[in-house]
Amino acid sequence: MTPLFDYVQSFLANYGSLLVEGTQATLWMVLASTILAHLIGLPIGILVVVTDRGLLLPSKSLHTIMEGIINVGRSIPYIILMIALIPFTRLVVGTSLGVNATIVSLVVAAIPFVARLTESALKEITTGVIESSLSMGASLNQIVFQVMVPEALPALIRDLSLTAITLVGYSAMAGAIGGGGLGDIAIRYGYHRYQVDVMFATIILLILIVQGIQATGNTFAHKLDKKTRH
Repeated sequence: MTPLFDYVQSFLANYGSLLVEGTQATLWMVLASTILAHLIGLPIGILVVVTDRGLLLPSKSLHTIMEGIINVGRSIPYIILMIALIPFTRLVVGTSLGVNATIVSLVVAAIPFVARLTESALKEITTGVIESSLSMGASLNQIVFQVMVPEALPALIRDLSLTAITLVGYSAMAGAIGGGGLGDIAIRYGYHRYQVDVMFATIILLILIVQGIQATGNTFAHKLDKKTRH
């Protein structure tokens, strides 16, 4: 056996279970926060589009409020938002540390991001599609959920993968204040204990997670593109 093999074997024996747990925690944080953020952010994005001037349900005041919420939410850096949300996080999950606490701040950070991406995806739909639906007597709900959302679905899938990738980075950043996952491992071992090998291992795992999300998102979006074109 070579020295490199011995080193890898020793490294995995010492830190393998720790890295597996960190990877599972990161995946859970990203999955849960992506789903919850879309449950809230998608309706907000749809509302911004339908209340825009000249579209389905024009309302200048509501549109301005929704735009303001999105702009304010996207203006706050995640690390500052995470600290500012500590009282709210404690109220929701009973603690400001760990995986569940991080999910709260990730969801809040991702909601305006998802809303803006949803707005952009829906606004790419040609107005002729919406006008033809209106001329056939389609209701607002039918136009939104049977015309606009299906037409924009490939773009929405790509946006979902983009959101998840962004949250991978945010989750790693949360490790700076005990957020759990791979970011927490990188801070505790790579920064505080100067164990560069552990830090590089977390970087490799984060890269693999991002590549996996991107590949999955592209695959589903490509399949949906083919369906919508046919």
